[in-house]
Amino acid sequence: MTHVETPMDDRIETERLRVENASLRAELDETNQGVLALYAELDTQAEQLREASELKSRFLSYMSHEFRTPLGSILSMTRLLHDELDGPLSGEQHQQVQFISTAARELADMVDDLLDLAKIEAGRVTISPGWFEMVDLFSALRGMFRPIVEEAGVDLVFEEPVGMPAMYTDDKKVAQILRNYISNALKFTPKGHVRVGAVCVDDKWARFSVTDTGIGIPQDMQAQLFQDFAQVDGPQQRRVRGTGLGLSLCKRFAELLGGTVGMRSEVGAGSEFWVCLPLRLEADAPTENADG
Repeated sequence: MTHVETPMDDRIETERLRVENASLRAELDETNQGVLALYAELDTQAEQLREASELKSRFLSYMSHEFRTPLGSILSMTRLLHDELDGPLSGEQHQQVQFISTAARELADMVDDLLDLAKIEAGRVTISPGWFEMVDLFSALRGMFRPIVEEAGVDLVFEEPVGMPAMYTDDKKVAQILRNYISNALKFTPKGHVRVGAVCVDDKWARFSVTDTGIGIPQDMQAQLFQDFAQVDGPQQRRVRGTGLGLSLCKRFAELLGGTVGMRSEVGAGSEFWVCLPLRLEADAPTENADG
């Protein structure tokens, strides 16, 4: 016997569907409320993180500025003493003045690194591109490091940038990357040489490298080197310990210029640190406004 649907059956089915739809709408409303609550919580946490990051950057900036003035005074006084303007110094006194000067320079470098980090995290770094020749960049770096090299007793060699065209980018940021590379290489190269070079990879990219004959870096420590506050542990590293920000800043500056960084090293055989940069910085590259 076949079942014949009646108006009553239709009403029952309709009511069942209505109840199911109402239940589904209630579940969806509850889920939407949960999602909205989650978004609100995430927004609150993001705002708290942003405020904490801003406070940290502001603290680093203020602290760095406050340290700069007394450090500048100390360095000026050590120069006056070293030049013997107030009378001759003994050999021992010259050595003591040199210790003070070296310590003050290292602390000033740390302060500059912290200030650069604060500016980058606050979005206050200015990229100022312009045309420059590689020969001029190397000449400025050579003059900057001449007094340090004379004390270190390590040969600093700038290879002739043969065939390198003029670059259009921020030469000050490029110089800062190379300056950090060279400073590290000199610190960890007790003898031998540090070699600086630049070559064209192709018609769009340049590759800068700083190679040394220093102590080298263990393989298991290399992956962390370009992270903030990362330092390699060891007797030589502890003797010349810094902030651990130099290589991190190199990476950040390279990224602002549209480039990449990298390294290779072997314990006892030295290291090579490199940066690849576009020969011409694109017009839409990230440039950030400086607030002082």
